[in-house]
Amino acid sequence: MSSDPLPDWVLTRRRAIGARIRSRRLTQNLTQERLGELVAIDSKTVHRIEYAISDPPLSTVLRIAHALDLAVEDLLRDDAPARPRRGTQGDRGSTSAT
Repeated sequence: MSSDPLPDWVLTRRRAIGARIRSRRLTQNLTQERLGELVAIDSKTVHRIEYAISDPPLSTVLRIAHALDLAVEDLLRDDAPARPRRGTQGDRGSTSAT
C-alpha cells in the first residue's frame, strides 16, 4: 500500500459519493446497521464509507447501489466542472506545415 497522500480531488469525490450514499440511505429510512445487513458489511464500515474514511471494494459499491435502488453511475457521478486530463496540453498535436 502506498504511503503517498491522495490528491485533493480524490478525497473530494470520495466525500461526494459518501454523502450520496448517506442521503439516499436516510431518504429510504435505513439505519447504517440496516444498510450494512443488506450489503453484508458492518455498520462501522458503512460509516467509514459515508464519511470518506475508507474506500470500499467495487463489489461493495455495487451491493450498496443495489440495496439503495440506485444506479451505480448515479452513485459515482462527478458533479465537478470538467478538468483537463493529465498529460494533455490544449491542441498540442495540431501543427501547421510551413
